[in-house]
Amino acid sequence: MKILSIETSCDETAVAVIECSGEFENPSFKILGNSLLSQIEIHKEYGGVFPSLAKREHAKNLVPLLENTLKQSSLYLEAHLEAHLEARPPSKMSNKKIKEIEKILEREHGLFEKLKELLSKIEIPEINAVAVTYGPGLEPALWVGLNFAKALSSVWNKPLIPINHMEGHIFSVLMHRKNEFQISNFQFPMIALLISGGHTELILIKDWLNYEIIGQTRDDAVGEAFDKVARMLGLPYPGGPHISTLAEMSRKEYLRSSASNLRKSAFQLPRPMINSDDFDFSFSGLKTSVLYKIKKLPKITDGIKKEIAREFEDAVVDVLISKTKKALQKYNAKTLIIGGGVVANKQIRLAFSNLVSKTPSDEKIQLLLPESSLSTDNAVMIGIAGYFRFLKEKKSPNDFKNLSAQGNLRL
Repeated sequence: MKILSIETSCDETAVAVIECSGEFENPSFKILGNSLLSQIEIHKEYGGVFPSLAKREHAKNLVPLLENTLKQSSLYLEAHLEAHLEARPPSKMSNKKIKEIEKILEREHGLFEKLKELLSKIEIPEINAVAVTYGPGLEPALWVGLNFAKALSSVWNKPLIPINHMEGHIFSVLMHRKNEFQISNFQFPMIALLISGGHTELILIKDWLNYEIIGQTRDDAVGEAFDKVARMLGLPYPGGPHISTLAEMSRKEYLRSSASNLRKSAFQLPRPMINSDDFDFSFSGLKTSVLYKIKKLPKITDGIKKEIAREFEDAVVDVLISKTKKALQKYNAKTLIIGGGVVANKQIRLAFSNLVSKTPSDEKIQLLLPESSLSTDNAVMIGIAGYFRFLKEKKSPNDFKNLSAQGNLRL
C-alpha cells in the first residue's frame, strides 16, 4: 500500500509518500517521494518558533510540497492527459465536495484556494491512506496539517491515520540513506530515549505500539535547555548546533597530547537528578547554574563561551547516559532507540555508541539511531508510523472526522 504523510507540528512543513508492505513481523518500506521546508531562517529574529507565523508558513507551503511529492512519486497525473483512462476516478469534484473541503479549511488562510486549484488539475493519486501528525506540538501549526489531511481524506475518500509525533520519532530510527529498507530481527523489550526541543522522555516499548513512559523531564526539555543556554552566551537560534560546535572546539583545544582525558573545566556544573532512584530528568537547574556563573564574570570571552558550552554539553550527556543505562538494566532491554531532533548532536551520538560498545557480549544491546539528516521532524517517519497504525486499526475515512489537534498529546 502507499501512504501519503503530512507533518506540521512545529517549524518544518513536510509531505512524503511511502510504499509499505508486509506485516508486523517483517515489514518493508520504500520512500517514493519526500519534500520538506524548514522555517528556521524565518523564526531566527524571534529567538524561537512564533506559532502564528509557523501556521501561516505551513498554509503557504503544503500545496507546493504536495505537488512536488506527487511528482517525485510518479503519482501526479494531469486530468486532461489521463481522461481516456476510464478505470481512474474523475478529477472533477462535486459542488458538495468543494463545499466540504472549504468548510474544513476555512481557518487556514489561502489554503482552500490553492488546494482546489491543484485538485482540479490532477486525477486522484493511487494512494491507500493519508497519515498526519495530530500532536504533540504547537496547536496552530498542528491544525493546518490536520485540516489539510482531513480535506484530502474527504475529497479522495481515503482513510485518515492520526499519528503521535513522538511515535514518529521512535520509527525514525528505521530510515536509511537508501530509499528502501526493512524492519527485522528487533528484540523486545526496547527502551526509547526521545530528546527534542519540547520533550525528554524514556519510553519502555514492550511490543510494537505498546508504550509506557517510565521517565520524563520535570521542567525544561533537553533542546529547550540548549537554546536557553545558547541565548545566555549570545549565540543565534537554534542554539543547540552552536553549543555543540563550541563544545567540540573546546575539546580539541584542551585535549592533552600525552593522554586522552580532557583538562577539568573551570566552570563545573551540576548533573541534576543523576543519582535519583527514578528515571526523570531536570534541566532547569543546570540552565540556572550557567546563568549564575555568567553573572559572576566581568567579561565573557570566546574562550569562556567554548568552555561553558563544553561543560554544559558534558553535563547533559552524563545525565542522559546515566538514566538510560539504569533503565536498560532494570528492564533487561535488548534494543535502545534514541530519537528526536537533539540526537543530531555528535557528542550524544558518540556517548551512546560508546555505552553500547562497552556492554558485555552476553548482554549485547542493539542501538538504533536515525541518520543526522533525518533526526529532525519529517513526514517519512509519520508515514512509517502510519503503516503500523493502519495494520492494527484499519480505520475508515469517517472514523476521525472530529479529530482535534492536541498540543500536549502523550504516547
